[in-house]
Amino acid sequence: MIKLSSVSKPAPVPSAFESMVGLEEAAVRDITIGGTGHPGDGSRSLKFLAVKGKGEPIPVVPSHGGLESIIGPTDERIRILDTDLFPWRMICALRMRGASGAGAIGTGWLVGPKTVITAGHCVYSNHFFGGWASSLDVSAGRNGSDFPFGTVVSRRFSSVDLWVNSESPDFDIGCIHLDDPIGNEVGWFAVGTIAPDELEGYMVNISGYPGDRGRGTEQYHHSNRVLRVSERRLFYDVDTFGGQSGAPVWIHERDDAPPIAVGIHAYGVGGSPGGLEANSAPRIIPEVLEQIRAWVEEDGGWPGAT
Repeated sequence: MIKLSSVSKPAPVPSAFESMVGLEEAAVRDITIGGTGHPGDGSRSLKFLAVKGKGEPIPVVPSHGGLESIIGPTDERIRILDTDLFPWRMICALRMRGASGAGAIGTGWLVGPKTVITAGHCVYSNHFFGGWASSLDVSAGRNGSDFPFGTVVSRRFSSVDLWVNSESPDFDIGCIHLDDPIGNEVGWFAVGTIAPDELEGYMVNISGYPGDRGRGTEQYHHSNRVLRVSERRLFYDVDTFGGQSGAPVWIHERDDAPPIAVGIHAYGVGGSPGGLEANSAPRIIPEVLEQIRAWVEEDGGWPGAT
């Protein structure tokens, strides 16, 4: 049984919840509310780059070791230039600072008007920050030196106890609480708990702000099929690099379907078990979905939600 509790900086949030005992995950299919903000013009990048539905399985290639996250001989990431359009604008460039002033870059994504999800190590890391980050700059849809929706600063973060206490890779999940409801303008991702056997074969998308291209200022996207789904992790053959930690791993169930986030990108091939050459994400399991809902409620909830 998994029992998670929310842990916040600077004070704990009393929003503990227990796992759904006896729930058969094969039957689970739970999705939060998604918001598109002001639709604006259609994105050509979304039309031609984002993959939809399922595809044929791809073979598992044994890993040759190392921590690189560009899989195979060719880097297939493509820069997104219309980051002011849906869904790219819901993805945020992060600039993190620790108490010592040390800085780092990462990626986050909106799940509500004032709630951003990212990797746990972007808000709490003994290695990077010596604990909690001090502050984060959040820039939705950043495109180089262009900030179409400005930058907001947050000093309020949360994670789960299994990350803060032991930095378990299966629960590398963080939350950034905002004072400004930027999601009402740019929109936010729906988040889904989908059974492992249903996720297998899906085409997944990852878009974020890597350090090797644009130094965390430019958004890059790649997509491919799911390689493997475990109880708590999602493995995929999608090119990423440092700085894209915290990016949404999302699916489109069909061509006209909205994006549904099913994981939080956090690791390169060095974090994959059994010689699997794949990048990976903690899955949105039922307990994580409930915690995300609790964080959104803490920030004021979704407009019109009952």
